[in-house]
Amino acid sequence: MDKNSVTERIPSRDWRKLLRKPASPGDWLFRAVTMIAALALLAVMATMLVYLFEDAGAAIFHFGGGFLSSSAWDPVRDEFGALPAIFGTLLTSTIALLVSVPLSLGVAIYLVELAPLWLRRPASFLIELLAAVPSVVLGLWALFVMVPIIRDPVEQWLGKWLGFLPLFKGPPLGVGFLSGGLILVLMTLPIIIAVASESLAAVPSSQREAMIALGATRWEAITVAVLPYARSGILAAVMLGLGRAIGETMAVTMVIGNGYQVAASLFAPGNTMASKIATEFAEASGDLYTGSLIELALILFAITLVINITGRLLARKLSAVPRERG
Repeated sequence: MDKNSVTERIPSRDWRKLLRKPASPGDWLFRAVTMIAALALLAVMATMLVYLFEDAGAAIFHFGGGFLSSSAWDPVRDEFGALPAIFGTLLTSTIALLVSVPLSLGVAIYLVELAPLWLRRPASFLIELLAAVPSVVLGLWALFVMVPIIRDPVEQWLGKWLGFLPLFKGPPLGVGFLSGGLILVLMTLPIIIAVASESLAAVPSSQREAMIALGATRWEAITVAVLPYARSGILAAVMLGLGRAIGETMAVTMVIGNGYQVAASLFAPGNTMASKIATEFAEASGDLYTGSLIELALILFAITLVINITGRLLARKLSAVPRERG
């Protein structure tokens, strides 16, 4: 008897109960081990949060909510604020996604839907190889190769023709928010391409065949049948890329200029939460200085958590739409 016919006759809740019901001591042992592993992960997360809150307590109680809106960072006077670091983190991540998402989606569509087999495998291997390059190596490459190109001619051209806009005002330094965002493109591309490719490859061939049988072109089959079916996986890929962009440290630190300010210009030097922690934690002294850096880590953790939860909820919502229509 076909397994699918059996599962169709059994209600979904009853079938799940059958799967959960242990049939032997080995099943009990496996269930206990996996449960311990899951609880251990939660315990590690809870312990990490407790210690972070404890170490950041001095800054949290001293500055309160003003820490999020203050732009000061003066260790001599014990004045600290997180606004420039938060601004730099969100700005560079936004630049990275604006460039990497369309590019990654185009590469994923080509590799899965259009590329010949002899090209698909080597290209996928090279993309995976890019993900394995250490961030400090990419940072060095960006510092000596990408930054001079961005300074001249990219920023020179943008300042000449679009200098009337606040985004492109200021001297072309080469290091700044623009460079920090562009190096993050290289960091997020492999992740988004890999996950989006897997999502597109998981679309049943019947979806494509049905559209082509109805007279649709290849592009129409991709846009109407493939992309909507894989949208939850594509969204998950974007969220993973965003998480990588927000948490990246060394590569961004080397090209962002380390200027602690909120500036409208993409040419201005800036900072991110991760780069601020990496550059100053070793020299931090005093409870307020150290606590402020650890509070930055807490804010970074909270932003990452919110992004992941939002991505999960959106992916679940989008993945439920085709089933409801079906």
